[in-house]
Amino acid sequence: MLYSYKECKKKYNSDYGIRKAIQSGEIIKISRGIYSDTDAEMELSIIGKKYSYAVFTMNSAFYYHGLTDTVPGKYYLITDKDSTKIKDSRIVQYYDNDNSLKIGLEKKEYNGSIINIFSKERMLVELIRHKNNLPFDYYKEIILNYRRIVYQLDIQAVQEYAQRLPKSKLVLRTLQMEVF
Repeated sequence: MLYSYKECKKKYNSDYGIRKAIQSGEIIKISRGIYSDTDAEMELSIIGKKYSYAVFTMNSAFYYHGLTDTVPGKYYLITDKDSTKIKDSRIVQYYDNDNSLKIGLEKKEYNGSIINIFSKERMLVELIRHKNNLPFDYYKEIILNYRRIVYQLDIQAVQEYAQRLPKSKLVLRTLQMEVF
């Protein structure tokens, strides 16, 4: 199981207690501020724990929701616009307003990892908002997969998200023409 520095400090009472637990082999330091009681942790779990304030989005979210079979080469995370830059070569970072990060946010279990991710409904809106930045074939693949699951989506939530986020007219028009 993964632990943050804060969780370890609470469990071991001090930095000294944490160092003693590491020396005894009770826990292992995975990276700065991340510890584990096992030596085999999934990278997705580590990223999710280390950047718990971030949300998986775009290519990562499409893949984890099963909307594409293209495995992303990096982890796509979105953070508050005032967050510091994540200096990790495995991560592509997007920025957004803090209040819009909570729109469509959910916790999802993926292969034993619990991650913060946008819902399928929010990701449909994001797909259309970022349409011009995606390869055409990739965009079409995901739109076709959304058409297959359109009856499983909360259409009212999609429309609400579209109205609360930028490019609302474009998104609503594209939803009518390409998805619904």
